[in-house]
Amino acid sequence: VQLQASGGGLVQLGGSLRLSCVASGFASLDYNAIGWFRQAPGKDREKVSCISISSSDARISYADSVKGRFTISRDDARNTAYLQMNSLKPEDTAVYYCAVPAVPSGSTWSVSGIEYWGKGTLVTVSS
Repeated sequence: VQLQASGGGLVQLGGSLRLSCVASGFASLDYNAIGWFRQAPGKDREKVSCISISSSDARISYADSVKGRFTISRDDARNTAYLQMNSLKPEDTAVYYCAVPAVPSGSTWSVSGIEYWGKGTLVTVSS
């Protein structure tokens, strides 16, 4: 199982980026929650957003710090998750990691609850 994140880069205050995470090695990503964490220099890794298994009642969660600015989505046909990040701020600067939890529903969405991590993609927001 591999998670390959991409889409990071350098952007100015107020700019946008879209991160992608391609999951390989899953029989079907449909049955797993997927989402994003980030880790800024000198800080702990923190939750950003999670989307539960694809269904008519998929549940989505966001950290308070990104609500209204970030949007998570998934395309299970492509085994890919996305994080659209708008109105970026310098405090969003971090390495962003996509992740799949050990509990497929995503009910234990925390650093300790993650089974698979991607390698991370760096997002830098300049002021």
